[in-house]
Amino acid sequence: MVMEPYIGIMSGTSLDGIDAVLVATDGRRIELKGAVSAPIDALLRERLLALAVGGTVTAREWGELDVALGQAYAEVTLQLLADTGLRAAEVSAIGCHGQTVWHQPDAELPFSLQLGDGNRIAGLTGITTITDFRRKDMALGGQGAPLVPAFHQRVLGHAERLRIVVNIGGIANISVLAPGRPVQGYDVGPGNMLMDAWCRRHTGAPYDKNAALARQGMVLPALLARLMAEPWLALPPPKSTGRELFNDAWLDARLDGDEAVADVQATLTEFTAAAIAQQVRHFSDGELLVCGGGGHNPLLMERLAALLPGWRVATTTIAGVDMDAMEAMAFAWLAHQTLHRLPGNLPEATGASRPAVLGALHFPD
Repeated sequence: MVMEPYIGIMSGTSLDGIDAVLVATDGRRIELKGAVSAPIDALLRERLLALAVGGTVTAREWGELDVALGQAYAEVTLQLLADTGLRAAEVSAIGCHGQTVWHQPDAELPFSLQLGDGNRIAGLTGITTITDFRRKDMALGGQGAPLVPAFHQRVLGHAERLRIVVNIGGIANISVLAPGRPVQGYDVGPGNMLMDAWCRRHTGAPYDKNAALARQGMVLPALLARLMAEPWLALPPPKSTGRELFNDAWLDARLDGDEAVADVQATLTEFTAAAIAQQVRHFSDGELLVCGGGGHNPLLMERLAALLPGWRVATTTIAGVDMDAMEAMAFAWLAHQTLHRLPGNLPEATGASRPAVLGALHFPD
């Protein structure tokens, strides 16, 4: 089969930046050809964070945010094309996840909403752009998430070895890749979201680089117990979550108020590791492969290894897939699936009634 060029764009729940990748894929094989990352404008980031925790906006502000994100995604794409020397006409399509601003899969009227104007991306880049990947799955009774397990199976499935891939972005989700068995996948709890928010609130830094703040503190057992008592954590899959639940207000409601800043940071790091380990222990020993920003947190990686002594804990980079490019690569692959009218979801992971072709197409002309 012919390997075709696709671009994938991802800006995750943590809002730490925009990742864009160029891949070549035939749907079965996928090769990373280039990658760029860009920060999100600080003012735009703050407006999006406020919206994601229930802040109200006018129709005008909503439209402006949609356009601003589309513009930002287009600019990153143009930078990627310049870096790789590829012409827009040579790219089959862009798969752009968009920025999630609200996700409510279990409500009476379930939906997941991502901003980032696909029309603007297509118009500015000259490349067919596919967006809105989640809502078809939700229309079929699914959670709309996670969508990456099928891709994880393609690139990291092993014929003889159990592998669990954990993406630690703002939220942590796992894909269970067991030889000879259907893929399982679901969100397991907060990833970097609470750690980043606490660090930003008290230090001004966007994240706890090298876990420097967390290493100055100690885990508070009583606080950790209150965090782990969150009822959502005990729900059976399929399940997904986001900033709508795990936000500053959620954390503040569980604090006494007199805790040392470093102690809370250490406890939040342990919370992320413990919530992941709690789910991984349901499966027999194997490999836990980490991707996303959490893979750069040395204390988090140490705690995962300590909490899962029978597991080999490493990053997906060790297994041949760049941990920082993984999610953007997944949406490049999903763009291939959509353009070829092939299913992109796994009902056993999302809970949808059937496999479906995902996404909305925006043509450049």
